[in-house]
Amino acid sequence: MKLLNNKFIKPFKNIYVLVLTVFIVWMLFFDAHSLLFHTELNKEIEELEYQKEHYKNEIAKDNKAIKELSTDEGTERAARENYYMKKADEDIFIIEYEDSIAKQENDE
Repeated sequence: MKLLNNKFIKPFKNIYVLVLTVFIVWMLFFDAHSLLFHTELNKEIEELEYQKEHYKNEIAKDNKAIKELSTDEGTERAARENYYMKKADEDIFIIEYEDSIAKQENDE
């Protein structure tokens, strides 16, 4: 009998408070639109927005590279730098620095 007269239990004797408490607990933890579900979705949205910005930056870099390669000079420069291509009447000398040579020997 003393348990029912406790000051913490007394508000739950009212049916409205009891129903409201059950409703709040249900909405926060058990419902399909619960607070936990929304926090997971918000984290996923933040991650996707970060990826979106990353891919926008990558697209901008790729568009810049495409624009450079669309000209004859850009194509020739990329072929010379990346693929060591040359014209028929010229020689190419590749200069390696000491730090890059030492790194290659360590890798082997």
